Amino acid sequence: MEGLEEALWELGHQLVWRIGKDEREGVLVVRVGFASKTAKFAQLSRLAPASDAEIEAFKKAGKIKVEWVD
Repeated sequence: MEGLEEALWELGHQLVWRIGKDEREGVLVVRVGFASKTAKFAQLSRLAPASDAEIEAFKKAGKIKVEWVD
């Protein structure tokens, strides 16, 4: 299991993410991608800030959308 933990730790260092509200769709968006694709994040639509309480409400409502940025 130690090898898996190390591999996940290394992968985590290569990823970037953004979390915010898509107010048009009414969902919380989690965008994830490799650090090498950081410029692509800037080309995507802006996400509005979300408070901890809002994030929790989206979670309870099942309104979370995960996007892989490639």
